[in-house]
Amino acid sequence: MAKQQIRPQRTDWQRNHERLVEVASVLVARDGAQVSLEKIAREAGVGSATLHRHFPSRRALLEEVFQGIVERLRRRSRELAGGDPRTGLVTWLEELTVCAANTRGLAAWLAAGAGNDPPKGETCHVVMREATAVLVERALSVAAVRPGLSPEDLLILAEAVSLVTEDDPTAARRLLHLALDGVRP
Repeated sequence: MAKQQIRPQRTDWQRNHERLVEVASVLVARDGAQVSLEKIAREAGVGSATLHRHFPSRRALLEEVFQGIVERLRRRSRELAGGDPRTGLVTWLEELTVCAANTRGLAAWLAAGAGNDPPKGETCHVVMREATAVLVERALSVAAVRPGLSPEDLLILAEAVSLVTEDDPTAARRLLHLALDGVRP
């Protein structure tokens, strides 16, 4: 049986896809994760049906919108995992919280992903949970944080602080550090 060749996407398909993600990124940053999908399609210069052919759900579109940010955060967590466990965890939580406070819609999106059955593949929430879990396990192994602390506890904390301090990274840092004083052993 001959091996089937995968055809690259048509140029107009790729251009529409990139334009939809670009426009969605701008509108989500301005209006939040609940921005109208029809508005995204209209501003991208395509019809609603085209948007839905590229992204069958809001979830699929937002996952792609936040993918680059989440990947950068994942790489940073890996860098921090090589150093002091407590410092790495605290630095990670601060960077995650400030990033989510500065990226409108990200904290809400991460929080929304916590209770849902994930689609196939890695969701933004799953990636952030796994990155946090590695750092929490390291900190627990050297008794740098309170026993019983879970990655979910810290993600909820970071998401909550980010939501209430949207567009105010100074307040996000301050509130996070106040809360983190409570996780010390």
